[in-house]
Amino acid sequence: MSARVTVVEHEAEAGLGYFGGWLGDVVVYRPYLGEAVPEDPGDGLLVLGGAASAWDDAGYPWLPATRALLRTAVEREVPTLGICLGAQLMTLACGGEVVPGVNGLEIGLGEIVPLVNDDPLLGHLTGPVRAIQYHQDAMTVLPDGAVLIATGAQYPHQAFRIGANAWGVQFHPEATPAIFEEWTTELTTHPAEELNEQVSAAEAGLVASWRPLAEAFGAIVAESARSGSITVRNH
Repeated sequence: MSARVTVVEHEAEAGLGYFGGWLGDVVVYRPYLGEAVPEDPGDGLLVLGGAASAWDDAGYPWLPATRALLRTAVEREVPTLGICLGAQLMTLACGGEVVPGVNGLEIGLGEIVPLVNDDPLLGHLTGPVRAIQYHQDAMTVLPDGAVLIATGAQYPHQAFRIGANAWGVQFHPEATPAIFEEWTTELTTHPAEELNEQVSAAEAGLVASWRPLAEAFGAIVAESARSGSITVRNH
């Protein structure tokens, strides 16, 4: 039986996107439709983004269970990836801080600057690359022991790793131009049409940059399921 990635989706508009075809076998839990968040992360865990703030338990009552699942996955060294809200939830779950960002909404194509050259997920990057952004809350303090592996100008904590097998990314490697266009439908603070055109024009580069990340994560999940654990060198 092949390894399977457990996915927590927070809203229909923030689904797997490209990752649906890049990751392999997945099982998706949709707590916004009343499905319970699992207690066991399985072979690997992916927590997607969404409009919620990571601390808004009243508005999104499944967030405490999601944070508990992330904490369990990290403690067990299950391969884990948090995207945007997922990364913020991981940060809170593991003792870091997330607050409303003081630098405003980060939206559209942002430049991601890798800080290490041998990370299993970002090691293929040889220099700054672009990624889709859509967030205003910010991870201001990373969990103890977390390694910052990519940064950016507007918000510096763009990607980090905890231990050997847990990653959080503030940007959206999974988002397609069509998904991004859905997010900008009611945008009034920025030129939505211009942002949509820029993202669409950058699609080939986005695929080239972020497909290797998804496939590397899938391979780590498969290897971890076979062997029980893998290790990487911290910096």
